[in-house]
Amino acid sequence: MEAALWYVLTGTRGGANRVRLLQALDQQPRNANQLAEDLELNYKTVRHHLDVLMDNNIVTTSGDEYGAIYLPSENARHHWETIEQIVAQVE
Repeated sequence: MEAALWYVLTGTRGGANRVRLLQALDQQPRNANQLAEDLELNYKTVRHHLDVLMDNNIVTTSGDEYGAIYLPSENARHHWETIEQIVAQVE
């Protein structure tokens, strides 16, 4: 999981936005539209990054697909120290 976190959050284009999304979801679970508004990102950009984070089991959802609320996964919570190291490096 730690290698996947480093790869997804720093090793690919868009990693900085994925870090921003993960930080926002740590503060408060939100749906994609709320994330787009709060982070001033394009909705499709947010959806793309959420899909990448979902594919790598970094975030999970609650609710139906359209209005699904995203939040950090249990795996991400288990490796939160690594995420904090990544955030410190990205900032």
